[in-house]
Amino acid sequence: MSRPPKTTKQMAALRFDNRFTRILPADPLTENRRRQVYGSCYSRVKPTPVAAPRLVAYSPEAATLLDLSEADCRSKLFTQVFSGKLQLPEMDCYAACYGGHQFGNWAGQLGDGRAINLGEIINSRNERWTLQLKGAGPTPYSRTADGLAVLRSSLREFLCSEAMFHLGVPTTRALSLILTGETVERDMFYDGNPREEPGAIVCRLAPSFIRFGNFEIFTARNELTVLQQLADFTISTYHPHLGEPSPDVYLQWFNAICRTTAELMVHWLRVGFVHGVMNTDNMSIHGLTIDYGPYGWLEDYDPNWTPNTTDSTGHRYCYGRQAQVAHWNLAQLANAIYPLIGETEPLEQALSDYTAHFDQGWQAMMAAKLGLVAYEPSLDRELIQELLRILPEVETDMTLFFRQLALLPMNPLAAAMTKEEQIAPLTSVFYRPEQLTHAYTNRLAAWLDRYRERLRKDNQSDEVRLKRMHAINPKYVLRNYLAQLAIDKVEQGDFSLVEELLEVLRHPYDEQPGKERFAEKRPEWARNRPGCSMLSCSS
Repeated sequence: MSRPPKTTKQMAALRFDNRFTRILPADPLTENRRRQVYGSCYSRVKPTPVAAPRLVAYSPEAATLLDLSEADCRSKLFTQVFSGKLQLPEMDCYAACYGGHQFGNWAGQLGDGRAINLGEIINSRNERWTLQLKGAGPTPYSRTADGLAVLRSSLREFLCSEAMFHLGVPTTRALSLILTGETVERDMFYDGNPREEPGAIVCRLAPSFIRFGNFEIFTARNELTVLQQLADFTISTYHPHLGEPSPDVYLQWFNAICRTTAELMVHWLRVGFVHGVMNTDNMSIHGLTIDYGPYGWLEDYDPNWTPNTTDSTGHRYCYGRQAQVAHWNLAQLANAIYPLIGETEPLEQALSDYTAHFDQGWQAMMAAKLGLVAYEPSLDRELIQELLRILPEVETDMTLFFRQLALLPMNPLAAAMTKEEQIAPLTSVFYRPEQLTHAYTNRLAAWLDRYRERLRKDNQSDEVRLKRMHAINPKYVLRNYLAQLAIDKVEQGDFSLVEELLEVLRHPYDEQPGKERFAEKRPEWARNRPGCSMLSCSS
């Protein structure tokens, strides 16, 4: 193994614990060839060294999780280590074995096909973080793929991971985005037109990257001893407060996963995020957003919209179905851990509790988005449902609608205004003003009247309500066209837009004078441009 160059104090002090590989069963074979891996939680494999790694950007906030300074992150060693070119002595690199249901069908073994874990560190606050390189080369789980990643998908994951964190959405984190100095051939839309694209690697962080599919694979193969080993490891490492593993503790653990998953779905719906590929192998047992593939932000409010070209017919993973899909995925996890519990009823109750927890969370979230003090079913159920029926009638920018709604004055003279005057503060949020028919204008104005009446019951000042609404409704989200503009610039050797977007997305709820262009509606030129609306799984 190559000896790393001289390092700074913090890089040298990274404390690797590597509990996952110390405790769980390893693949007995060491050869890095595509194959089925049985009876093992992981295979040891090292990243493929790259030609000429070049740092595009790093996240200072994510770096603090590893106790790394700016000097560390801008060092040559940092770029070499987090591109996979060099390994630190205490790293124990591996790819995990897991399966999964993809688009509702069992897919068998999947695994880390282009993600390689460098190991787990314990930081100065005694927090555990797993470091993972995405796009670092082939593993035994790569199937027919090359294990690499291109700039466009890597940049999107890097920026969105950090954007979601600052939005308050549970997520894996992104430490760095590094160009490999090599090209990768990809057919973006699987239409027989491949091209060479810049290769890139993201280093991402999470307490662990354990997914629902990590458990599914062992139950599907009847490898129940390994299933229990993995469950016991997960509980003792991440839920030690639950006590020694037992059927009751396994059930408590599953209940916790159901709760955190429900909370995650509420957050996604709050900010208008659509994951695009909610397969069970893309569901974290920590309730984190994981695997940023063909995701998108709900610009035109259409609950049936999916950003994934592969899902364009079935819309399985569209915005409006995400909570239901999460429930289905949890049911697959319940099936996987059933052998550890041996009873169906408590698992079914946990799934029922998921639904109740989500419903309560969603109601409270929608009330907060509207600036209400609290959700009151008799007053708010129909008010919210009518709004959700109105929004899809014309192309309405979801993010901007709720920001502008906060500016609506509690004007007692509103009844004397024309319908057009009443909706005037919202006209800037519509993509096609010609869709604003007389009937639609009347319907929206009537809803605004009811909304003002409901607000009067809370007896808040306009200033207080605006502050509360702007604290939950972001102004800045990583719209797909913004990410594409950054990709275009990096391909030309200009990294400035990545840094500027990273800075803007650190403060998504603030006004940020001079940055308003990043909060504008999707421009018309981006409506159908590749990368600016729908995306494929190609990466």
